[in-house]
Amino acid sequence: MNLELVRSRLEALGLTEAAARLDTRAEQAAKADWSYTEFLHRLLEEELAERQRRSLETRTRLARLPRQKTLDNFDFAAQPGVDQRLIRELAALGFVDRGDNVCFLGPPGVGKSHLACSLALRALEEGHTAYFTTLDRLILDLQRAEANQTLQRRFRVYLKPRVLVLDEIGYLPLDRAAGNLFFQLISRRYEHGGSILLTSNKSYGEWATFLGDDALAAAILDRLLHHAITINIRGESYRLRDRRRAGLEPPPAKTG
Repeated sequence: MNLELVRSRLEALGLTEAAARLDTRAEQAAKADWSYTEFLHRLLEEELAERQRRSLETRTRLARLPRQKTLDNFDFAAQPGVDQRLIRELAALGFVDRGDNVCFLGPPGVGKSHLACSLALRALEEGHTAYFTTLDRLILDLQRAEANQTLQRRFRVYLKPRVLVLDEIGYLPLDRAAGNLFFQLISRRYEHGGSILLTSNKSYGEWATFLGDDALAAAILDRLLHHAITINIRGESYRLRDRRRAGLEPPPAKTG
């Protein structure tokens, strides 16, 4: 067998990983008396694994997740109010298959963003596309596109991913124009399909306040919650807890 000729054919077909491993696998095949089928299977398995690795790396980079936070490094013990079984069920990604949304509500620092990003990473690992943005950054981006008359094209950036992570909803109030852009995005994703992983420090009853319009808040929530799972997290901020452990914050006041 002319290995150089086989390698050149593999490279011509774009099977670069198989070409790189050809000598090693051919030697193993000869020593272990692999069949031709076994040899080819192992070589192609390595090619496939490398392609999947590169695909995940590319999709993860394009997703712009702030950090690679996983469920394995989420401290469930520190947040006993989080239903770990439900989170593990969500990690099976049935909600992505159904196009459902998942909304994490709670005060700052309780792990909302961590959980949302962990589920987005799980979606990436299973071959889906994802994209992360804060609401503030989203609005600024859409306003800039609107001013440049490229709004419709820019919307596609947020409609294309199978999973869209919208972080920090409600931290800053929106004026009517910004709220309308937010409504357009939610409405279009509702019609287009795909899941939203959303985090907010506001209860749904407070959305009208930061949006400044009862009708607009109702219209957004109607579409967002039609197929959605809401997870309320109540607990101490991780950052505050760490500061307290370091002696930088006083212990919480006792009540009663």
